[in-house]
Amino acid sequence: MKSKLLLLAVLALFFTACESSGGEAQGEDSQTEETASTENAETEAAAPNTLTEQEKEDGWMLLFDGENVDQWKGYCKDGFPEQGWKVVDGTIHCMASGKGEAGGGGDIITKEAYGDFELSLEWKLEEGGNSGIFYLAREKCGEEDGQPIWQSAPEMQILDNEKHPDARLGKDGNRQAGSLYDLIPAKPQNAKPAGEWNQVKILVYQGTVVHTQNGENVVEYHLWTDKWKDMVANSKFSEYGDFIDVAEEGHIGLQDHGNDVWFRNIKIKKL
Repeated sequence: MKSKLLLLAVLALFFTACESSGGEAQGEDSQTEETASTENAETEAAAPNTLTEQEKEDGWMLLFDGENVDQWKGYCKDGFPEQGWKVVDGTIHCMASGKGEAGGGGDIITKEAYGDFELSLEWKLEEGGNSGIFYLAREKCGEEDGQPIWQSAPEMQILDNEKHPDARLGKDGNRQAGSLYDLIPAKPQNAKPAGEWNQVKILVYQGTVVHTQNGENVVEYHLWTDKWKDMVANSKFSEYGDFIDVAEEGHIGLQDHGNDVWFRNIKIKKL
C-alpha cells in the first residue's frame, strides 16, 4: 500500500513539472511573438514616406511618396519649379541660393486646399538656415492684386536657432523654430540642431491651431477671435487684411528662404 502511494506521489510530481515546463514554453513563445509584432510595427512606422496600416485606417494621406511631387506646384506657377527644388534621396530638397527670399525656385504649395486637418512632416536644414511651413494660404497672383504667400498664411517657423540671426530678433523668441512666426514663441523650445531631423505637426480645427514639435505641443492659438485680431493688429502683419481674416480653407506651403532645407514624411489627415 505504501509503495502504491509513493508511486502516485512521484507521478503527480512528474505531471506537475511537465505542465509547468509547457506553460513556461508557451509563455516564452507568446512573449517572442509579441516582441516580433512590436518590432515589425516599429519597422513599418520608421519607413520614410510610407503610411502604416493604422494610419491608412485613420485617414492619413501622403503628400509626398519619396519620388514624385505630383501634389505640389510653385506658388503662382503652373507647375513645380524646375530650379531651386529637387527630389533627392527620398526628400524634397530646397536648394540654397544665398539670396534669401529673392532667389531660388520660390515657395511651393499643395495643389489642393485644406480646411480642418492635421499635417505631419519632418524637416532638417543647413547651418544658419531659415525656412517655414505655411497653412491656410491664399494663392493671389498677378500684378494688381498679387501678394506673397506670407501675407495671407500663418507660418510655423523653421530655423537654426543657434546660428541664424532671426532667432535673436522678434520678441521672446517668437522667430525661433516651431513658433507662429513673429507672433507666438514656441514653448518649450525643443528644436534639434542643424543637420538633424525635426518631427512636427500642425493641427487646424474650427479655428483652433496647435503646433507640435518633436513630440511636444509648443504653440496653441485660436483664429478669428478678438484676441487673434488684436495680436495681428499689433504686429507687422497688421496691414494685410488676408492675414487678419485668415482663410477657412487654404494651401499648405513650404518656404524657399535661400537656404538648404529638406522635407520628408509629409502626410495629412482631413478632420
